Amino acid sequence: MNHYTIEQTANIHQETFAFIEVKESDHVLYITLDREKKKNALHPQMINEIAFAMQYAHHEKNIWMVVVGAKGNVFCAGADLKAFMGFLGEFDSSIPTPAGEVLVGELFNKIHKPVIAKVTGDVYAGGFFFLAGSHIVIAQDDVKFGLPEVKRGLYPFQVMATLMKVMPARKVIDWCIRGYNLPVAEAQQYGLITSMTTADKIDEAVGKVINELKQNSPSAIRLGLEAYDHILPSASEHKYLLEMLQKTIGTGDGQEGLTAFREKRKPIWKGE
Repeated sequence: MNHYTIEQTANIHQETFAFIEVKESDHVLYITLDREKKKNALHPQMINEIAFAMQYAHHEKNIWMVVVGAKGNVFCAGADLKAFMGFLGEFDSSIPTPAGEVLVGELFNKIHKPVIAKVTGDVYAGGFFFLAGSHIVIAQDDVKFGLPEVKRGLYPFQVMATLMKVMPARKVIDWCIRGYNLPVAEAQQYGLITSMTTADKIDEAVGKVINELKQNSPSAIRLGLEAYDHILPSASEHKYLLEMLQKTIGTGDGQEGLTAFREKRKPIWKGE
């Protein structure tokens, strides 16, 4: 992940972000998804902004860890399909165009610093990139985790690959092809989240982890996570998986599923 140079990210706090908020405090970079009215659905420029902030965290020695949170009762509803089809709308963002295509499944690669996900809202579809990509995930015990793509005539290709890094393959497949909501307790059992807590105690739980990490050598952690990144499979499949998603959207069932979802009716599948 080298989408932005150290020179580009150096003045991050003078930049204008349209879709996220960025705050830095006592060696921690806080990234907050700020698209509440759209259920924090992933917009192409939103992904660029997250990549920019992550690249800053990688470059900046004073940043020891990253905390990712979100506003509203939905942490992330997945991709904004309308925006990815070219209907970007208007937004005010000074974040430059990245050097190469930013693949959402690789947003957390090569940061080499602990990433903590603070999950205070429901997560669907592509929102699981944040959970599977983080090193520590603390979630409220009342949130919902859902993969409804197959009910819309689609399939969570990239999410499937990402989830398999942290969950048993058989459970991931079962979840993807049945499209149900996974209880938080089960998500912890299968390794998707590190711990769960109540809404009134989640700030305390995140703060405790931050303080524990600060007691340890940031250099040792950085090199350890670099080694972890090195031993993971190096070949990226996310470009292929994105192409498969686009292929699925173009099928008859894909178009029917999306139309039925918009019209709030049950889809009529033809297997085409």
